[in-house]
Amino acid sequence: MGVTAADSNAALQARREAAVPRGLGIQLPVFAAKAENAEITDIEGKRYIDFGAGIAVVNTGHLHPKVKAAVAAQLENFSHTCIQVMPYEGYIRLAERLNAVVPTRGPRKTVFLTTGAEAIENAVKIARHHTGRNGVIAFSGAFHGRTLLGMALTGKVVPYKAGFGSMPGEVFHLPFPVAYHGKEVEQTLEALEVMFRADVDPKRIAAMIIEPVQGEGGFYIAQAELLAGIRRICDEHGIVMIVDEVQTGFARTGKLFAIEHSGVQPDIITMAKSLAGGFPLSAVTGKAEIMDSPMAGGLGGTYGGNPLACAAGNAVLDVIEEEGLCARADQIGEIIVSALKEMQASNSLKGVIGDIRGLGAMVAMELVAGDDANRPDPDLTKALVARAAQKGLVLLSCGVRGNVIRFLVPLTASDSLVKEGMGILGEALRECVAERTA
Repeated sequence: MGVTAADSNAALQARREAAVPRGLGIQLPVFAAKAENAEITDIEGKRYIDFGAGIAVVNTGHLHPKVKAAVAAQLENFSHTCIQVMPYEGYIRLAERLNAVVPTRGPRKTVFLTTGAEAIENAVKIARHHTGRNGVIAFSGAFHGRTLLGMALTGKVVPYKAGFGSMPGEVFHLPFPVAYHGKEVEQTLEALEVMFRADVDPKRIAAMIIEPVQGEGGFYIAQAELLAGIRRICDEHGIVMIVDEVQTGFARTGKLFAIEHSGVQPDIITMAKSLAGGFPLSAVTGKAEIMDSPMAGGLGGTYGGNPLACAAGNAVLDVIEEEGLCARADQIGEIIVSALKEMQASNSLKGVIGDIRGLGAMVAMELVAGDDANRPDPDLTKALVARAAQKGLVLLSCGVRGNVIRFLVPLTASDSLVKEGMGILGEALRECVAERTA
């Protein structure tokens, strides 16, 4: 691929800095030219193995042929009418399919929107309308979007809340239980009881919202007993239980939705990211009685449930079923975890990888100093992401303490590609550690 100085990565980065506000942070100043399945080529012709999947957006891989064909076919007919003006079959069909498989308490109904944050906002709107209450309970370390209510629900200040002024009222946070950090489920449930005695009457709480695996917070898994406890407390006080599956959904964890691992059925589930294989689409699916609470016109959005995105969403569900991507997630997860455990046990990396955790192909490793959970190593994490990119591997970091590497490999990636990527990871990590001790 011929590249001139005018369209190099460095030149485009300079143009970005001049044209785009700094608040839009970019992890890797390399500009994509083409992507296919689990590989990306930049504008200078360099190939990258993609372990980020656009932050869990392309579980079915970049430009899956079935998704591409479905969108092309829809584009031959129309690209937009606005569902609220003139509806179309693709929206209804996708809603019917989600209603059949989303593990909320049924019967179910679904509304489509555009972004994950928009899905969260609408889930809370619906819960408030249904209950006639205002309060919402979320968790420390949670991420629910960058809109005003999304920021309020998010359990991390920097960079999501810092400097943006007052947050919406009556949003409360509970500590998320992480055994690795000495925080147990019992402590969280006790904190909830204290909250109800000291801070807010449970009769003022419309909803509790939780990620079954925290995304930006560090891939910490919500224990089955925590989710069951939340379900019990919500039932006791007439609170709507919302599960945020924006990052965990669509086969990522070895099941279509991560909440299925617990056996708990919430009232509402929010979805986005891999729902439409790279096209902007989000959804709120929930108990029909709750979903029907708002009056006509109370829900919607100009682009919500766009015809192209709905066509992609229907194709994604076909691909997940036909290619067995839930089982494939487990296989990919096993390859990643096995490689990480080998690194963890190696002499050159002793005490560096403090914890390895995950469900299916939603895997993370936590980098620490001296094998001490209380000594996070965000500097090593940042250096590893940069070194891996130099070697042709796209990695994503996360975590409240900035010391977690998360793995979001497209579920269509081959074993050989995943192993190649893990080899690059190990090489990059060893180099970063060796440079520190040199």
